[in-house]
Amino acid sequence: MELYTILGYALCILGIIGCIVPMLPGPWLAYAGILLPMLWDINIPAWQIWGGFALCIIVTILDYIVPAIGTAKFNGTKYGIWGCTIGTFLGLFFLPAGIVLGPFIGAVIGEYYKNKNWDTALHAGIGSFLGFLAGTLIKIILCIVFISFIAIQ
Repeated sequence: MELYTILGYALCILGIIGCIVPMLPGPWLAYAGILLPMLWDINIPAWQIWGGFALCIIVTILDYIVPAIGTAKFNGTKYGIWGCTIGTFLGLFFLPAGIVLGPFIGAVIGEYYKNKNWDTALHAGIGSFLGFLAGTLIKIILCIVFISFIAIQ
């Protein structure tokens, strides 16, 4: 196995870890893993380069949107969705726990502000947490796809 392949796999594995550890940009590290062979003049199909880049952008955007979608799916109102969105961004200042707790707490506060009902508020918070888990799963799947790109080289 050549050095670039080993380093590419290492970046992809680090990318999977980065999907779980909030301070590491998981999909982008895995994307770097598929670009690494270009340093050794290995032909990589253009669709992998541009498709991987586009997928990284989409997944990065979804990472912020999916918790709000989860809130909405669990019957959260626009207050819960806005709370989830604000909590997502405020959570960035309280790493690593803020990434998980920010959307949840934001959705709960937003829903409680609207309905004054803890059951409804917690239900919306659970939706945001499940959305967070779904976003994490999407990122992990993308990193696994990138590993397969290296494997077929």
